[in-house]
Formats: sequence, C-alpha cells, structure tokens
Amino acid sequence: MLSPLAAAFGPTLLTAGLALAVLPFCRRDDTATRAVLFSICAFLCWRYIAWRAGTTVPSPDFTLDAICSWAFLLLEAAAAVSSTLSFLVLSRTRNRGTEASAHDRWWGDEPPQVDVLIATYNEEAEILARTIAGAAGIDHPRLRVWVLDDGRRDWLRDLCAEKGVSYLRRTDNAHAKAGNINNALRHLATLEPLPDFLVVLDADFVPHSNFARRALALFHDPHVGLVQTPQHFFNPDPIQANLQIGRAFPDEQRFFFDHAMASRDAWGIAFCCGTSSAIRWNALQEIGGFPTDSVTEDFLVTLRLKEKGYRTVYLNERLSDGLAPEGLKEYVTQRSRWCLGLVQIVRGPLGPLRRNALTLMDRLGLVDSFLYWAATFTFRLACFLSPPLYWFLGVTLVDAPLPEVVLYFGPYFLAVMIALNWTTRGQVVPVLTDVGQMLTMFDAVRAVATGLVKPRGHAFKVTAKGGDRGQIVVQWTMIKRFAWLLALNLGGALWNTLADYAPTGSAGDGKWVVLFWTFYNVTALLLAMAVCVELPRHRRDERFATAEGVVVTAGGRPRRTRLLDLSAGGAKVRGTAGVPLGSELVLDLPGVGAVPGTLMLQGDGFFTLRFADDPALRDRLVRKLHSDRYEGGTTRVRLGSLVADLASRALR
Repeated sequence: MLSPLAAAFGPTLLTAGLALAVLPFCRRDDTATRAVLFSICAFLCWRYIAWRAGTTVPSPDFTLDAICSWAFLLLEAAAAVSSTLSFLVLSRTRNRGTEASAHDRWWGDEPPQVDVLIATYNEEAEILARTIAGAAGIDHPRLRVWVLDDGRRDWLRDLCAEKGVSYLRRTDNAHAKAGNINNALRHLATLEPLPDFLVVLDADFVPHSNFARRALALFHDPHVGLVQTPQHFFNPDPIQANLQIGRAFPDEQRFFFDHAMASRDAWGIAFCCGTSSAIRWNALQEIGGFPTDSVTEDFLVTLRLKEKGYRTVYLNERLSDGLAPEGLKEYVTQRSRWCLGLVQIVRGPLGPLRRNALTLMDRLGLVDSFLYWAATFTFRLACFLSPPLYWFLGVTLVDAPLPEVVLYFGPYFLAVMIALNWTTRGQVVPVLTDVGQMLTMFDAVRAVATGLVKPRGHAFKVTAKGGDRGQIVVQWTMIKRFAWLLALNLGGALWNTLADYAPTGSAGDGKWVVLFWTFYNVTALLLAMAVCVELPRHRRDERFATAEGVVVTAGGRPRRTRLLDLSAGGAKVRGTAGVPLGSELVLDLPGVGAVPGTLMLQGDGFFTLRFADDPALRDRLVRKLHSDRYEGGTTRVRLGSLVADLASRALR
C-alpha cells in the first residue's frame, strides 16, 4: 500500500503523463489547445489557493502567526490573480507575417513619405553612427532620417552632416524623450511633404533595411495607428554576461517579445514599446503628439490612440537590433521606469477603473500589467522573508503536512512549467528565470508605492549605454541586500539544525517544506549575487557567428574559405593566413565588397583580421550585419551548455 506522500504524487504524475501523451500531437498556435492548457493551469492555481485559504492558515486573530499567515496568503492570492490574467492572455497567439506579405506595398505607385526619428540624449558617437547608418540604409524610396539631439552636441551635428541625415536640437529637455519627439513633430508639420508615417528608434537600435517595407504593410488597414515590432539585442544582458550563459540562455526580454506580445496582439491589447515602432502621422496628430504625463509615454500613446479609434498591432519579426542594458544599474533603472510609468497610467484618466473609452480587454490588460509589477515583485520579496520568520520567530506561514503540499502545489507548478515551456519551446527555467525579477524586486516595490502615493512629478531616467566596461564592477548596494536575505535564510536553517534551542513553529513534517523553500531561496540568491559581480566587456563591437563563404587575398594569393564570426570591426576566418602577423589582407565579403584588414592573430585552424578604420566601410558593414542574417545570443535554452556554463562560472 502506498504511503500518503507517495500517493500525493499521483496528480502530479498524471499531469506529466497527460502532457507527454497529448502535447506532441498539438500545434502551439492552436487556440483551442492553448485555451485548454491554460484553463487547466488556472484551475489548478485556484484549487491550490482554495486549499491554502481553507486549511493552511490559522483563524483570523491579532497574533503574529495569524497576521503574517494571512498577509502572505493575500499576497499569494494577488499573484494568483496576476497569473490567471496571464493565462487568459497566453491562451491565444497571433502571427501577422502572412498579413504583412499579402499587403506588401499596398500603396501602389505612390509610396508614402516615411520619416525616421532617432531620439538621443547622451549616447556615444560609435553607438549613434551605427544607428544612423542602419536608418539611412532603410529600403524605402521616400525616406527622411532625423536625429533628435537633446544633448545639444556639435560633434553630433557634424556627424549627421557627414552621414547625410537631418539634425534637430532644442533649447531645453522638457518632458524628456516625449518632449524631444514632440519638438520634432512641430518641425515636421512645417515641411512639404508632410510625413505619412513615422518610424521611432532609440539611439542604440539599428533597423534592418526591410523595416519600413514590413512594418508599413500592416497600415493597409486604416484603423491601424501603430505597428510595434520586437526588440532584439546583439549584446548579452547583465544576467547573460555576468553568468556567462549568453550562448545557452535567452535574454530576459525574449519571453515578452516572442510570446507575450504576440498573445496580447491576438486579444487586441498589444502596446507601443517605444523603439522599433511605426506610427501613422495623422493618428499621432489627432492625439496631440506623444503624451507627457507618464515616464512610459510609449504605453500611454497606445491608449490615447484607442480613444480615437486606432489600433496598435504587433509584427513579430526581427526588424531591428539594439543594445540590452550593459550594466546592472542601467538594467534596474530601465525596469523601475517601466514600473513607475505603468502605475502612473493606472492612476491616470486612462486607468482600468476610470470612465473612458477602453474596452473590457484593455482594462484587463492594464490590470494584468499592474499586478505584474505590484503583486509579483512584492510576493517574490515576501517569499525570501518567509523562511526566516519560521526559523527565528517560529511563525508558520503554511501549516500543512508535506503530502498535502505535494498534492496541491505539485500539479499546479508542473502544469505551469509544462504550459509555458511548451508554448515557448523551452524558454522558462526555474530559479534562473526568477533572477531577472529578483534584481528588480526592491526597486519595483518602491516604484509601485511611489507611483500610487505620488503619481506625478517624476523625472525621466535615461538608460545609459556604452561607456568603459573593461573592469570588474561589484554592485555592492545590491549584493548587500541579497547577502542579508541569504544570511537570514541560510543562518536560520543552520541555527535550527545546530542549536540546542530554536523557536521553530508547529509545522510538523511541513518543516521539510520550509527546508526546501530555504534551499530554493539560497540557490536563487547565490545566482543573483553572482550577477552583481559585473565582468569586463572588452570588445568594441559585438561579434556574430556565421559560416558565410568568403575570398581572402593574402600575399597576392586569393583563396576561398569561410568566416567563423564577423563584426563591424573585424572577422574570424577559418584556416591559415599564410603571412606574418601585421600583414595586410583583403576580405571579399558578399554585400560589402573588398574589405582591407590587418592580420592580428593566427590560431589553431583560424586567424583574425582587424578591418581598416574607414567610416564608409563601417557603414556598409553595419548594414550587412543588421540585415536579419546574423543573430546575437540565442532565442532558446540549450540545457547542456547552460549547465556547463554555470558550472564554469561557479568555479572561476
């Protein structure tokens, strides 16, 4: 006869068995399959919450046990509401690639006027030169490129003249990026011809040559006011870089842009994410330009367009590449701004509880976004504080025997992992996926509180890009926070194990739950602390892996070979150069032509070149690299490489 613990694993094993039997025969974009899958997740979620509320908390009272237990349950329930809304959104998905192809050049013989706006404040020359080169290379017959300089830099004005693009500056920095764009809109309104569409780019995002052609195709529908495209990155984000897992683990934004936004689009609630978007000029004029009453003007512009009857749609195609935040401070600053801006919107006239023109799905989408910031991060912080309450004060937040925990939590957790990994082709890794939220949780909790109490009067904080990244930097403020949580969790467990007396609660065999919980926390905190040690980034240019065939001429002898990787500054080539280091070579590169370079290194089966420092050549290389043929990082988890890379990082 099975023991109670063994029997408790029955529903979890049944969940796994059904998934293995059914999902391999289903399509990931099938709405019925997704609806059933995420409905099961929602059911198991609320089955678990009902059990928690009914049997695992004490009767309401003013004791420490009761107050802490009910507070934690309320946070968990709020997170469950957030998860349920996410399940609803993810139950559909949409791919507009076929629609874009069907309406290619819908305008016929009269191509629309497209103006590209590059908003900049303090970015370096190399970053801006790369973006300008990509923007000027957009394949569209009627194109104007504008660099909007809020830094009022004369060298940038000269660079724009050299590159053949237009330059605008203003006398102040009122309303930050939104104000900068609105200043440009006022200037464009005086020109002939007026723009028909605008493309908005951040200073570090390089558009592909087919950006306008693909994005503008969706404007065949006159009710489409804005087309958003995903953000892809050619450099590792801080998690990938500092754990050295860029080849095996996707960047932190991949789930959102590859899956969440496609699902939101299926419900009609996709929203503007700032850069890499295209906007109908007349629609933007109807709403008076970019709104300035939120530090996330991009999300708000979608809601303003909704009021006027315009839709935002999402084209899930890689049409631009940009820089992920390179440092932890920048990473946290960016996400804190997103959090604060969303809370400002929720508190404003277009909030989900106000009388306005938003639909029910718009309101649910806003609530989903708000709860992501307000509930998820607060609950995650509470999860790190809960085991110490048991170890040091004897407070039992989940008073339940281990078999019941397995019976109710096991199927829910497994179902969610199966659903998310099946729909995303394995992008969600427990613990590691949580680290991104952990890095932001303190600042997100503060931003939510600040936005709710004081929604107005906050400055726009720019996400810095570039700079010297050649030294190890330890983010001591962040690492100390995690170290305190680590000490509370690990220290409490050790004290209860080694001390003669410790005030443990009455969790019974549920103490094993607290032990597992503590182990999970310690593992996650150690990973987060490792991310806080920022490793040097020495490369001037990110390299893209490729096996493209080329012709190399060395010592007057041309021969065919293949590239191993390529950047705007150099290349790694298969084979042997056959000439001394420092010799001049020529690389015949498809789409670029003859590229002169210097032999820098001869390795075992490869050699490296540094290209000549020629601005015109560099522009051609930038356009080649950002043409959808090369990818930085990975879009899927490679589990074997991930384990190996984490082990290597731990041993350094």
